[in-house]
Amino acid sequence: SLQTFAGNMNADSVVHHKLLHSVRARFVRFVPLEWNPSGKIGMRVEVYGCSYKSDVADFDGRSSLLYRFNQKLMSTLKDVISLKFKSMQGDGVLFHGEGQRGDHITLELQKGRLSLHLNLDDSKARLSSSLPSATLGSLLDDQHWHSVLIERVGKQVNFTVDKHTQHFRTKGETDALDIDYELSFGGIPVPGKPGTFLKKNFHGCIENLYYNGVNIIDLAKRRKHQIYTVGNVTFSCSEPQIVPITFVNSSGSYLLLPGTPQIDGLSVSFQFRTWNKDGLLLSTELSEGSGTLLLSLESGILRLVIQKMTERVAEILTGSNLNDGLWHSVSINARRNRITLTLDNEAAPPAPDSTWVQIYSGNSYYFGGCPDNLTDSQCLNPIKAFQGCMRLIFIDNQPKDLISVQQGSLGNFSDLHIDLCSIKDSRCLPNYCEHGGSCSQSWTTFYCNCSDTSYTGATCHNSIYEQSCEVYRHQGNTAGFFYIDSDGSGPLGPLQVYCNITEDKIWTSVQHNNTELTRVRGANAEKPYAMALDYGGSMEQLEAVIDGSEHCEQEVAYHCRRSRLLNTPDGTPFTWWIGRSNERHPYWGGSPPGVQQCECGLDESCLDIQHFCNCDADKDEWTNDTGFLSFKDHLPVTQIVITDTDRSNSEAAWRIGPLRCYGDRRFWNAVSFYTEASYLHFPTFHAEFSADISFFFKTTALSGVFLENLGIKDFIRLEVSAPSEITFAIDVGNGPVELVVQSPSLLNDNQWHYVRAERNLKETSLQVDNLPRSTRETSEEGHFRLQLNSQLFVGGTSSRQKGFLGCIRSLHLNGQKLDLEERAKVTSGVRPGCPGHCSSYGSICHNGGKCVEKHNGYLCDCTNSPYEGPFCKKEVSAVFEAGTSVTYMFQEPYPVTKNISLSSSAIYTDSAPSKENIAFSFVTTQTPSLLLFINSSSQDFLAVLLCKNGSLQVRYHLNKEETHVFTIDADNFANRRMHHLKINREGRELTIQMDHQLRLSYNFSPEVEFRVIRSLTLGKVTENLGLDSEVAKANALGFAGCMSSVQYNHIAPLKAALRHTTVAPVTVHGTLTESSCNFMVDSDVDAVTTVHSSSDPFGKTDEREPLTNAVRSDSAVIGGVIAVVIFIIFCIIGIMTRFLYQHKQSHRTNQMKEKEYPENLDSSFRNDIDLQNTVSECKREYFI
Repeated sequence: SLQTFAGNMNADSVVHHKLLHSVRARFVRFVPLEWNPSGKIGMRVEVYGCSYKSDVADFDGRSSLLYRFNQKLMSTLKDVISLKFKSMQGDGVLFHGEGQRGDHITLELQKGRLSLHLNLDDSKARLSSSLPSATLGSLLDDQHWHSVLIERVGKQVNFTVDKHTQHFRTKGETDALDIDYELSFGGIPVPGKPGTFLKKNFHGCIENLYYNGVNIIDLAKRRKHQIYTVGNVTFSCSEPQIVPITFVNSSGSYLLLPGTPQIDGLSVSFQFRTWNKDGLLLSTELSEGSGTLLLSLESGILRLVIQKMTERVAEILTGSNLNDGLWHSVSINARRNRITLTLDNEAAPPAPDSTWVQIYSGNSYYFGGCPDNLTDSQCLNPIKAFQGCMRLIFIDNQPKDLISVQQGSLGNFSDLHIDLCSIKDSRCLPNYCEHGGSCSQSWTTFYCNCSDTSYTGATCHNSIYEQSCEVYRHQGNTAGFFYIDSDGSGPLGPLQVYCNITEDKIWTSVQHNNTELTRVRGANAEKPYAMALDYGGSMEQLEAVIDGSEHCEQEVAYHCRRSRLLNTPDGTPFTWWIGRSNERHPYWGGSPPGVQQCECGLDESCLDIQHFCNCDADKDEWTNDTGFLSFKDHLPVTQIVITDTDRSNSEAAWRIGPLRCYGDRRFWNAVSFYTEASYLHFPTFHAEFSADISFFFKTTALSGVFLENLGIKDFIRLEVSAPSEITFAIDVGNGPVELVVQSPSLLNDNQWHYVRAERNLKETSLQVDNLPRSTRETSEEGHFRLQLNSQLFVGGTSSRQKGFLGCIRSLHLNGQKLDLEERAKVTSGVRPGCPGHCSSYGSICHNGGKCVEKHNGYLCDCTNSPYEGPFCKKEVSAVFEAGTSVTYMFQEPYPVTKNISLSSSAIYTDSAPSKENIAFSFVTTQTPSLLLFINSSSQDFLAVLLCKNGSLQVRYHLNKEETHVFTIDADNFANRRMHHLKINREGRELTIQMDHQLRLSYNFSPEVEFRVIRSLTLGKVTENLGLDSEVAKANALGFAGCMSSVQYNHIAPLKAALRHTTVAPVTVHGTLTESSCNFMVDSDVDAVTTVHSSSDPFGKTDEREPLTNAVRSDSAVIGGVIAVVIFIIFCIIGIMTRFLYQHKQSHRTNQMKEKEYPENLDSSFRNDIDLQNTVSECKREYFI
């Protein structure tokens, strides 16, 4: 192992270092890394240890030791094998044994990792094809000692390499390991032995090799008969003669070695290992103008380039993933116009244009990088310098003595470790990437690939899913399937649930694999029927959902005919179910636990009063017992067992519904701190490698500490350090680190704000609301464990200073919720809960919805909105046929709902409104159409209609004096598209807006206002309400299409017609079908329109033709029609004169009343009178 120790800075002081782990070694080597900046280097070291017994065997790659048993077969139920090894190469078998029935055990090095193959009595699994049972370690060919321990009890195995343990269960039929004849150590000596295959033998040293208490090497040293030696095995560990070097600096490391110049050709070879994807391996300037030869790693691929000036003469690419940390051999040979690149003893494909390249060797070879003071022609480095190890460097087939380089007698170098390969695998072993993230590394750091996980972040720590349906609802989502991660960054994975966010209570539903009604026959106590339920997740995941909810339930139904359910309360139950703790529960839905009854037993409504379940009456007819199980500690139902369906005519059917829960106990868990000296305390926060803290807060204070946890030296602290500043301070033993996020606006505004702080081995970060995240990379050197030992203080500090005043909500540490409310109940200066959610989240209620405060959150009251849903965003829409009419009467205040007390404004407007706020959407293909009609008792009206040409017309008839007509003809609005209309009148000012773009404004005269509003009609007007000719023609067809989100002031007439028909003053004539306009296809519109097309008197004309010019003919026909019309008009005038004279007095004294007619006046005559009135009025028309 390699460790770095800081020394003293003068000649007198002493620096002590206590090792974190003990070291067992024959030799301890100290390598000075840095010189004293004020003088020469000097070192005195004292090391304290104890004696150590060692038995060592040296294997040369062609030798082995055979341990032969005293009997033919060695059968063991338990095994303990321990050893230490030091390897010269990355592959080789350390020991092997096998039996004739398929048992085998093999420990071998494979690419620097240690693999254990273990199988018990399974003839199908052969060593040649089976994957390793376990693999541990990395870079185990680094010529350092590594310890191995294998412990087996039956099929349970612990495999430990250098204190990293992997537990697994081995394959096989039995618990015994049967090995025939012998165990071989160091290799498999006999190729072709039955059941074995050729493997590379081990090359290196093995120390203290014990097999089930037997010291194998000691037996070999004493030449005992149980040991047979194959090849040359010595009992002392020879030191390797290979001298490696380490390039430690990615910008300044290099090695310069001389060559023989102007030789016709070139020959260079070496071995390298690295973690970096990119780096220069070799650069040399060739003689005779041959150019420059560059050998480099680029994205893990070996690239050879010969370059002349800016022209690339030849290029060879070979290999992949060469930054895997293993040794790779490289050889470059150039002879007679040909250049060959060999990687790991395999020749690369030749360069396509290399046949004419003449190469002459240069006199200088730069390995790893270039010095800063060289010209471009002497050494080129288009990428960064190499960081890694090299060894066995040959130039012109001559080995280079790197010790001579160290002594200064050969070449030159900078920033090298000579006679040492400093590569290490401490960054990915152990793997600090969480939740199954894959680890990769460079020379200085490691990286986590989280793509195949449900997590994100530098170490795959943070879940990409929310913790509950309540959080999804808070983000504005509606009902649907979601993944929730109940413990956030904790060990539990995500679980798919259905979030029903359409109700006031947000239900979380977890489906299982059998929610349908299932029939059962032929079950008895000896052969019971049992069905296990699979919820698609672990029991721990389901428990997290249940424990985080206020209420959970599961509906159970048992339908029976001569099939008893629970028997008597004292008898043995015939049916039971299994809950979360794998316990039997003999009670049924609707009954509390511990009582062997059904719901009817509690209500005393069972079929037989002597029994407490309907099915226990044992009737020869179908009945059932249905109810909800709601005791959370027993949920969910994991299995049902039925034992009484094997008698004559006996049958049962059962159904268990999904697990349903509501009430998030985490998201709205809040407390209020009202004294600076108060705080809540919790157990120590244990987060050595990863820590995340998240919560909401609101305050009016200038500063205060959110939380603090202390250690001997380490600590964490989160606080409001200024009105617009949050500070996260942490110390893991290397000195305090502070991250600060400054907000452009004040954070002490008594609004909810979100804070998330995180620390892992890669970085420390702080996030506040949606502001840019503040991050700082973690140092690669020094301490990295966060070690805390005090209590966790929330809302203050242990010194009772700088306490926080305000509210903290939804506090989570590493995904685990802290129950603030429960702790606040027994703490002075702190109150459970925190009011004022609507002040922060009221804007989430849209379209006139009102935010209603709750103890554990808020809800949106959509009573006064034409929309509905959890956020008043769901449109309420319906399909109208041509004769459909929806009329809302303004006569007296009616409550809209029976259960909610509301002001009368929800359904009633003042008798003389000073404004109109009208909004609705529609889609149709029919023209003309009457969309909306509002009339008053004084025969004033407001009409919205589509003309024959598809233009929209708004007609105001006020004070019986004139009709104001506003026309928007920018488009044909009967075009099967959704259109949105808004009409706003505030006093004299009128604004009409169409589709959020077209806008018209007008100022009425001062005396204009509606009188007493009598009714509002959507679609066809069925009463005689004084329609003028244009409105009457549009009303002939009514409206056929879809209308949505209709609002008049604080009234939603369409919503009232669909939701509150029994209590609201609304009447519906014809067919009104609730439907979404957005999903209404063209064929649906055509179907609604064409049903009544025969009543359209204008169907033959062009759809863009104005309504007033709907009928055309030749001049003779027109003249005749005019004569008839004039005669009719004179007749009507005569009749009207007499009628008005008779009612003149009553009209003067009662102008605000609705126009009255004699009882004997027929309806057609009334229509003629009203039509004539509208025709004779003075009209004003406006176009946009």
